[in-house]
Amino acid sequence: MDHVIDLDQAAAEITARLLAWTARGLSPGPITWRDETAPWPQPLETDRALVVDPDSVGVRVRGADEWAEVQIVLYRGGWADLDAMANEEVVAECPQITTPEKFGALLDSATTRFLDTDWPTAT
Repeated sequence: MDHVIDLDQAAAEITARLLAWTARGLSPGPITWRDETAPWPQPLETDRALVVDPDSVGVRVRGADEWAEVQIVLYRGGWADLDAMANEEVVAECPQITTPEKFGALLDSATTRFLDTDWPTAT
């Protein structure tokens, strides 16, 4: 897989938002890593030190509503998988992400769009 984006810098974008998410009543899970060199099926690791050749980094964030959550996985090839469940809606998107800053913007927009309690419900 091409190395389009530095996943350690992308993980820093997640880390920078953890306190703000918690302050908003959201529940972020641990940052997860997948190692390209690990034998199949490649496990998700929460300890970066165990990952020799990272090919993805991700996080799951749960909303105040137990049925609302967003899971975002960024791949070093320059795309993300965004899966969300909120307001009786399930969404799957696969945006191109080419910089850590764009990944940070995706984290912000996804948590606001799907998990903020004052966000309008689907009609």
